[in-house]
Amino acid sequence: MAGIIEVSALERSFKGPDGAPLAAVDGVDLRVEDGEVYGFLGPNGAGKTTLVRMLVTLLRPTAGSARVAGHDIVREAAAVRSAIGVTLQDAALDPLMTGFELLSLQASLHGLRKRAAADKAEELLERVDLTFAGPQRVGTYSGGMRRRLDLAMSLIHEPGVLFLDEPTTGLDPISRKVLWDEVRRLNAAGTTVFLTTQYLEEADELADRVGIIARGKIVAEGTPAELKAQAGASKLEVTIHDPDQLATARELLSARRSLLAPRSGVSLCLRLEPGESALAPYVVALDQAGVTVDRIDLVEPSLDDVFLMQTGHHFPSDGDEPAAADAAVAE
Repeated sequence: MAGIIEVSALERSFKGPDGAPLAAVDGVDLRVEDGEVYGFLGPNGAGKTTLVRMLVTLLRPTAGSARVAGHDIVREAAAVRSAIGVTLQDAALDPLMTGFELLSLQASLHGLRKRAAADKAEELLERVDLTFAGPQRVGTYSGGMRRRLDLAMSLIHEPGVLFLDEPTTGLDPISRKVLWDEVRRLNAAGTTVFLTTQYLEEADELADRVGIIARGKIVAEGTPAELKAQAGASKLEVTIHDPDQLATARELLSARRSLLAPRSGVSLCLRLEPGESALAPYVVALDQAGVTVDRIDLVEPSLDDVFLMQTGHHFPSDGDEPAAADAAVAE
């Protein structure tokens, strides 16, 4: 049986600064089953948005093929668009209309009569926790409110497949929770969700399966539990702020284990043996060497460890600059 989203050797290139082709998506293969929440995880510029824009028919592939809800994204673009809902990062919402007016208008464009369109607008405002803001002009909405309204707009025709492109980027914790709850509710009702995110916690929390993309290629795929199991045993993270003592601790611990790349310049990180959980031997060794430890943590494997294992570096923070290829898409 075919997956509801099937992608084969999909590519998209742009012209780089020197005129040479620059691959934003480089031969991606993936399959999403009906009813899944598929988390597409990657840092800024990894190719997430480029891939989504191809799947929702906003961007033609350079090579390869893909089918969404049984329809080819190039030859049957109109059929794809009628089967999906889309929430992109750059939502275009009329700031002079109220949230209720926008939803009612969208519902009428989908063929609902005036009363049914109004009822649908009220229902969706309640679902995304915006009933109080329905009579207000969209220009007065916060960023989180606009993202929630955009999600409501994408749900008017009850799509079988919903594409969410980094829906919670920059949102406050309350707005993020509202969106997470709505994603869970939609999926429980049978909607397939393709969720791109740069948040490790979001992918771990919501996705049935996760694909990790880096520099246009999928470097790992599986359930969150499967991926974290690939990263191996737990880690020990030791934080020491004194530079001299940090150097002493590095020499001492590296004699026992190979050190991993730390998250900060004041931390040391080493992978423990499978099943090892006792911190006492390391604490005693550091204490005998006269090292004052500010913090010591036993850290279970995470999706960041998977990214580190596959790429050689940690998952970037939100502030990192996007790569040129996805910057071209944004423009």
